[in-house]
Amino acid sequence: MGLGRAPPRPSPEECLERAMAAPSPAARKRWASAGLASRGARLEKTTQVMLLRQLYLSYYEARHFRRALEVAAQAIDLDVLPDVLHQDAARAALAAGDVDRGVAHLRVAARRGPPSRRPFHLWTLGSVLFLAHRYAEAVGALERAARWASREKPLYRAHLALVRIAAGDRVEDLPQMFDALAASPVAGGYGRFVLGHLAYASGAWRTARRYLEAFARRTEAAHPTLAIALARELEMTRATLAKMSTPGPGGAPGIPSL
Repeated sequence: MGLGRAPPRPSPEECLERAMAAPSPAARKRWASAGLASRGARLEKTTQVMLLRQLYLSYYEARHFRRALEVAAQAIDLDVLPDVLHQDAARAALAAGDVDRGVAHLRVAARRGPPSRRPFHLWTLGSVLFLAHRYAEAVGALERAARWASREKPLYRAHLALVRIAAGDRVEDLPQMFDALAASPVAGGYGRFVLGHLAYASGAWRTARRYLEAFARRTEAAHPTLAIALARELEMTRATLAKMSTPGPGGAPGIPSL
């Protein structure tokens, strides 16, 4: 009695589907690697980039950030969706503690991205520069993001106000920007981080605590990809909440440093 035929190997596209649906970084890596092992005409360029991105995510979620950065660089070389891939590379570099390299990738993403994605890349760049205390550069990036944004404009304008406060500037229309963001569809998620710190800087600590505790809870329960990307924001949020719990003799004016 002869042996039956071995089941056919999954195509690169099938491997991609399984990688995207994988329940763990190890499974994601296994399927992405299997798809990338297909050479020649079977592996279309866009599929190759998407498989590399899944491999990148497997390393990123497992906190192997330097390896994730190497894979992102391989994907960038294929020149498909370059702004998205530079954003990926920036996340890995930042998570590895290489701020300058992350900033460089974000600048390229902003230059190479289509107009619809450019405000997001500039806002991300401004956020990173703010957390690095490079306020003048952060202001420039966020001004451009707010100028070109549509739906996210209230978030970007409020974030710009937060940077200016941290830099020691006076923001005359702060209440209006706070109210515009609070009433907008983008008030949740990252909006809570910005609203909480604006309220803190204004001395409205009860409001600040409500927004910041909500941001912290959401971030702590988030998917690893998001939780890693927001680690510095979560650190700043915890520092602000701690300052409100044990204020010094003169209160806690301004924005806390990391």
